[in-house]
Amino acid sequence: MDVTIIHQKVVWVILGMGLVTYVPRWFPLVLLSRRNLPRWLVEWLDLIPAAILSALLLPELVTNGMPRHMSLWQPELWVAIPTFIFALKTKSLGGTVVIGMALFWLVQSII
Repeated sequence: MDVTIIHQKVVWVILGMGLVTYVPRWFPLVLLSRRNLPRWLVEWLDLIPAAILSALLLPELVTNGMPRHMSLWQPELWVAIPTFIFALKTKSLGGTVVIGMALFWLVQSII
């Protein structure tokens, strides 16, 4: 196969990936940026990042192995609980990161 054809295909793939990434973000921004949204919708939209983060983190904290099975004795879970409580009480991102790292280091050194 000719190298220029391969390069063209790669460019089209990159452009297509950029398009399908950009359009779903651009479309709501353009449509909703000049409107006053109902308060309930704004509050609901504010929960989306936390829901996504939870969906990504929870399986890693409570399951392990292949195939996946439930394991509540993972050090990551036991570190995440007090770190989460600290984050709720202080609302400090930097402090939460430091506490989480320190607790994880402590648990890893004990185990």
